[in-house]
Amino acid sequence: MSRELTTEPTRRRLTERQADTVRRLTDAAVAELRDAGYEGLTVRNVARRAGVAPATAYTYFASKNHLITEVFWRRLGALPPVDPGVTGVAAVLREIALLVSDEPELAAACTTAMLGTDPDVRELRIRIGLAIRERLRAALGRDDPKVLGALELAYAGALVHAGMGYTSYARMADRLAETAELILPDPE
Repeated sequence: MSRELTTEPTRRRLTERQADTVRRLTDAAVAELRDAGYEGLTVRNVARRAGVAPATAYTYFASKNHLITEVFWRRLGALPPVDPGVTGVAAVLREIALLVSDEPELAAACTTAMLGTDPDVRELRIRIGLAIRERLRAALGRDDPKVLGALELAYAGALVHAGMGYTSYARMADRLAETAELILPDPE
């Protein structure tokens, strides 16, 4: 991922000052989630924590779902590039599954937020899906639509499964690695 993609919000390109404001807002959103949880999080409270006016926060984020999805997008974009032929599919699935696993409130909020229907969330969801597909394709070493589709479905299902509280995100990472082994043909 390029530096531009990790600092560019859904709505527009940013100056350095604007990028700093967005960074403060996304950092404040994570802190607010820790303290108030998803239900208690509001863009207004995040703005207060970030030291900006609510109107400024809404300039960048249409909703709390948009803001939380942006946090996930930025973390995904900050992952190191996949080294084709070295980084395995199971490792890619594991790193994506563990992206927010050390912060349970954020992990649960991401699951809920990314299912949001507002246009900015949909746009980020498309970007996230394409980035995950590209990471998986690079690790797979070939463009195999059926295998990629199966891996994507496994990831999406696992995310929802963990988001519903049926399993932990750490256990989900293990299960995804196991699933990758089942989906991928034996290299004999």
